[in-house]
Amino acid sequence: MIFSVIVPLYNKAPYVEKTLRSVLCQTFTDYELVVVNDGSTDGSLIVAKSVLAGTDAIVIDQKNAGVSVARNNGVAASKGDYICFLDADDWWEPTFLEEMDLLIQQYPDAGIYGTSYFYVKNGRKSVRISAPTGYIDYCRVYADCMCMPLTSISVAIPRSVFTENDGFKPELKLGEDFDLWIRIALRHKVAFLDKPLANYNQDVDAVSRGIGRLRQPKTHMLWNLEYLELEEQTNTDYKQLIDNLRVYGLFPYYLSKEYRDEARTQLAKVDWSRQPKKLLSLYRKPVWYLRVRQRYFTIGSRVKQFIQHFV
Repeated sequence: MIFSVIVPLYNKAPYVEKTLRSVLCQTFTDYELVVVNDGSTDGSLIVAKSVLAGTDAIVIDQKNAGVSVARNNGVAASKGDYICFLDADDWWEPTFLEEMDLLIQQYPDAGIYGTSYFYVKNGRKSVRISAPTGYIDYCRVYADCMCMPLTSISVAIPRSVFTENDGFKPELKLGEDFDLWIRIALRHKVAFLDKPLANYNQDVDAVSRGIGRLRQPKTHMLWNLEYLELEEQTNTDYKQLIDNLRVYGLFPYYLSKEYRDEARTQLAKVDWSRQPKKLLSLYRKPVWYLRVRQRYFTIGSRVKQFIQHFV
């Protein structure tokens, strides 16, 4: 068995059929499909079982424990040499596994493989990440474009590499995939295919995607990177990347009353001399002004989405 495809499923009834059919329609057929229902309450499991009826897919039904646990349990139940993940509201192009297999053959020494992907918004596809096909410097590519070279729907990981890194950290609820990718990328080569073969769906309701929700620091990867402090001191590409992620990712926390002090602690680690001056200037503005500004942009974004929905 070449590939194990792991699909974590939690309350994605309107989307999961398209997801699963995109796997079943792959041109490359040496794979197994494992769906882990993470305590869905909206009928997602019924939809999944209906789509998978008559196939050899494995369906695991567990109490809600979060996406990291669901993925880890899916891997534990699988047998493939390489592990792929596909979220239950996204989908693959028909040749995803076929071209991933070719990438592995061409670059056998990598510890993780990834492809470019489509960003789907308002039914329209765009490509936001591009890098030369072959081995890439993951930190440098990510820091330069601030668009994820690797996502949870566009990678394949050798089972041995997944195992040696202990999989996803169960306690993380945001950035759990980045946390695993960076652990792998700092130890192994990263092979990339500059061809979009996965679809990252942004046309999912806000509740399902958790948009606008602030996570507790203990569950957010940006507060849990102490184990890479030495890397931050010695690896300039990693330092640039993690500082960029702090500056952009912690802004909503900086504006909040509940997490502002914790955010300031993390932002104090940033080398601001390597950040755009406009961002430093932004953070120096009064918090009350920034909150009003953020509220204005949020309202504007919602109005724009409402108009686009009917155009």
